[in-house]
Amino acid sequence: MNEGLVTRAPRRGTIVRDRRPLLMYPQRELAPQPTGEVREAFAYAVSQEGREPSQLIEVQIVSPVEEIASRLELGDADLAVVRRRLRFVDGQPYNTNDSYFPRDLVRGSEIERPGDIARGANRVLEELGHGQVRVVDDIMARMPNQSEAERLQLELGTPVVVYIRVGYDSGDTPVRVAVSVLPADKHLIRYELALR
Repeated sequence: MNEGLVTRAPRRGTIVRDRRPLLMYPQRELAPQPTGEVREAFAYAVSQEGREPSQLIEVQIVSPVEEIASRLELGDADLAVVRRRLRFVDGQPYNTNDSYFPRDLVRGSEIERPGDIARGANRVLEELGHGQVRVVDDIMARMPNQSEAERLQLELGTPVVVYIRVGYDSGDTPVRVAVSVLPADKHLIRYELALR
């Protein structure tokens, strides 16, 4: 029980947890998909592992908190569109991903409307003339807050990795801030860097 492999659930008894982590390659998110099929990056990565992706999506127009506003270089009166996603793998909650976009940039596009964007918001940004050509990633670990623990159905004592990616277009303007909360026991993040 101390390793988190077994958990107890009321009326269900002892349950062996699925410990198969989701292998993530952040550097591949913006790369063309080899099959020619254009799918949202998370759905594509999960299905490549032979697993079933799904997500719940909520879209809001917000005055973002200072950390997000400063990363997007927004003024005090500027608004952002946030697409909040609770993502599932094989029916289990695996992570959250809140993606913020400057409202003036995406106004009237699919990004502003509720529902899934099968080809992904990154493709919509490209179509709007703001494809991401550079990203900056910040990765940190911490304990989850109560809301995160409930949404992700985390066992007591499970840490999370917070992964923040800021995407910039060719004019070096920040066009997206994605904040992912990843339960540490369900994710393996792998970077491959070409040195020459």
